[in-house]
Amino acid sequence: MAKRFPLIILLWLGTDLYFYQVVKTLFISGTLLRYYWLPDLLLITGIVAVFFLQRGSRVWQSSINWLMGLMLLTFVPRLFSLPVLLIEDITRLFRGFPPRAFWVSELTVAIAAVLFLIVLFGITRGRHFYRVRRETIRFADLPEAFDGFTITQITDVHSGSFTNASGVQKGLELVNAQQSDVILFTGDLVNNQASEMDRWIPAFEGLKAPMGKFSVLGNHDYGDYIQWKSPKAKQDNLDRLKEVHTEIGFRLLLDESIRLQKNGQSISLLGVENWGKGGFHKYGDLGKATEGVPDDAFKILMSHDPSHWEAVTLDHHQPIHLTLSGHTHGMQFGIELFGFKWSPIKYVYKQWAGLYRRGERFLYVNRGFGFLGLKGRIGMWPEVAVITLKRR
Repeated sequence: MAKRFPLIILLWLGTDLYFYQVVKTLFISGTLLRYYWLPDLLLITGIVAVFFLQRGSRVWQSSINWLMGLMLLTFVPRLFSLPVLLIEDITRLFRGFPPRAFWVSELTVAIAAVLFLIVLFGITRGRHFYRVRRETIRFADLPEAFDGFTITQITDVHSGSFTNASGVQKGLELVNAQQSDVILFTGDLVNNQASEMDRWIPAFEGLKAPMGKFSVLGNHDYGDYIQWKSPKAKQDNLDRLKEVHTEIGFRLLLDESIRLQKNGQSISLLGVENWGKGGFHKYGDLGKATEGVPDDAFKILMSHDPSHWEAVTLDHHQPIHLTLSGHTHGMQFGIELFGFKWSPIKYVYKQWAGLYRRGERFLYVNRGFGFLGLKGRIGMWPEVAVITLKRR
């Protein structure tokens, strides 16, 4: 991210410069034109100031959150409204560059205004705009007793980012309202420290499912992204976080499996520690998690990072019928309309949101319950996933 930051700044300023042509067309003179660059100057000042704050501190994190929100608020409306201006410039090129059409500039501003309101909603209300997403997946070898079995999956809580208790409770009530057989949590309960969950333990303890609640760890749960006084302090934090899983009623699976039984039949639920491509730690061991699991057992795997699916799971000698992941957040920014789905995160992760299939093996990537960095969500709303297993 640090390597891309100068490019992001250049793109932001370049977009701003191009959009200035619209403002200059509509307001040849006046106060708005004179102060057009003031928001940019204030944001740049804020970005520079962040470098003098202690990295990882509460003030640093709060400043980053505000700056990201304000940058998106100024950048996204301009960026996605500029194609109108670009099309006009292409036609002007073949017409000897006459003055810009007033109505085109008005249309560009109108589109930018609508997008501004959408982004504003995302960074003020979007963080708790929970959506229930449902998928029904059919398997030929699903045990008959589990025909119609339901799973509610949540992931990426990031409790250290929460501030609104009523907003969080709204999401948890939505989870319980699904009345699924099990609730599965696929990692990143905190941002860095186990103590971030302290005030939220009673709320998460209230989640109920008749056949149990199960969880795995995500990359943020290990405390790898902040400085610790000693290796022991870091380990103590991880040990405490494992205790928190127990206190909120979740059985934490650490490269292990359990059997879910119903009417004399069973399926195997597996959970691995975090395993991610690139610079992410590869703690998880699928081989260890499948020890003692029969080859012909129906298997559901909880693995936080979806890159684990193609890199390891699909080639595993035992077939894993369904993998549940999170991690990407859908970048907390994107577009999902009428079956169309896009987010910049798709250029980093091949499987980044929703259901994927490879032969008879499936992966579901949850867009996440919480948020990190950007204090909100734009287009990629927080998710409660309900998956129904059916026989075919």
